[in-house]
Amino acid sequence: MKMKKISITIIILFTLMSLPVLAQGTTATVVPVPAINRGDTAWMMVATALVLLMTIPGLALFYGGLVRRKNILNVLMQSFMITAVVSIEWVTIGYSLSFGSTNGVLAPYIGGFHWAFLHGIHISDLSPYFISHSQPTGKIVNGVPVMIGTIPHIVFILFQMMFAIITPALIIGAFAERIKFKGFLIFSLLWALIIYNPVAHWVWSADGWLAKLGALDFAGGTVVHINAGIAALVMILMLGKRRDYQGHAIPPHNIPFVAIGAALLWFGWFGFNAGSGLAADGIAGSAFLITHIAAATAAFTWAILDWIIGKKPTLVGVATGAVAGLVAITPASGFVDVTGALIIGMMVSLVCFFMVAYVKPKMGYDDTLDAFGVHGVGGIVGALFTGLLATPAIQSAYSGAFYGNPHQFIIQLIAVLSTIVYSGVGTFVLFLIVDKLFGLRVTEKQEAIGMDEAMHGETAYTTFD
Repeated sequence: MKMKKISITIIILFTLMSLPVLAQGTTATVVPVPAINRGDTAWMMVATALVLLMTIPGLALFYGGLVRRKNILNVLMQSFMITAVVSIEWVTIGYSLSFGSTNGVLAPYIGGFHWAFLHGIHISDLSPYFISHSQPTGKIVNGVPVMIGTIPHIVFILFQMMFAIITPALIIGAFAERIKFKGFLIFSLLWALIIYNPVAHWVWSADGWLAKLGALDFAGGTVVHINAGIAALVMILMLGKRRDYQGHAIPPHNIPFVAIGAALLWFGWFGFNAGSGLAADGIAGSAFLITHIAAATAAFTWAILDWIIGKKPTLVGVATGAVAGLVAITPASGFVDVTGALIIGMMVSLVCFFMVAYVKPKMGYDDTLDAFGVHGVGGIVGALFTGLLATPAIQSAYSGAFYGNPHQFIIQLIAVLSTIVYSGVGTFVLFLIVDKLFGLRVTEKQEAIGMDEAMHGETAYTTFD
């Protein structure tokens, strides 16, 4: 009996000792269940605030300083009103159209209405996307994206809202100093609804046709900058020149405002680009670095061009160059290395400087604050150079023509051309409709008085005896 007890004890001990070995040999790989990550969530809330900072006060001061003193309040008011109305449009229907899904032939081109008014979205829901690159890894099941992200869905919605806000705000720089406020407001709201939302769906939605094609746009080269830049060009041509435009830039009234606005844009752009990976990880850190290097290179290049051609480097030139660099690196920020950032930063200043200093005066169009010359052209440069310089050293799944994948450049070209065509034609039609129903161009008297008094009954600067 005693021997039997000893034998049983030995068997039990041997079995217990063997369990880890047995478990190691038989247990399948455990796939982590998607859950909210506090670090990612905290970073994305900060990034969201940084992108809002880009519109108000960053873009508002940058554009406001460049116009004449009688029009600064109008520019500031336009920036604030776009922030207000597009925010409402986004939560009611814009987000659902941009990132929602629908069944049938329209699925690759526009979302449905199941998320209208954020219906059915709860505070504990995960984001439907986890994007460590330009293309969403989300899946569509029965026309609805599956929740797989690491941040709350509502934070993703809020982050994307800031992109929807700043895109139509960029167009302000094209028609500044000569547009009716009512017409501007209606046009901007319709443009966000009809132009921005579909393009965002094409590129960033899980079932968007450009996303499926393989277009790379990490943070908005096509969706934001080309989209807005082409709309700006159409508005310039259809609205006409300012009454006293002489074929060259009218001196800005407050260059310190321009510098402060550009600095705030530079600062906020870190959230714009580094936040577009939707995680606090190595890709976000790389995008942060690449964004800064491209902006610094572009600012320095523009200053050198000013120095050589104009004999003196200018603060407005440095600020404009920095913004051009930020624009161009936006689609590439998650795909290129430091060498790519240096090349893009230098090239975009060369191209945009040529457009602003030579092409614009030669063609005679009145791009008030160079919205097309910097954002439109810079976005095209950035999107195409992404197809050349994307390196697998940053993300192994993606490479450009210079790294053995020339097909990527063709895809980028398709994305650029399709955005140009859709934004150009859509803006043209919207202009005709809004101008016919509400009017867009101010009278000569209103333009002479200035938009601040004519549109808002206010003046930015007062003197007291």
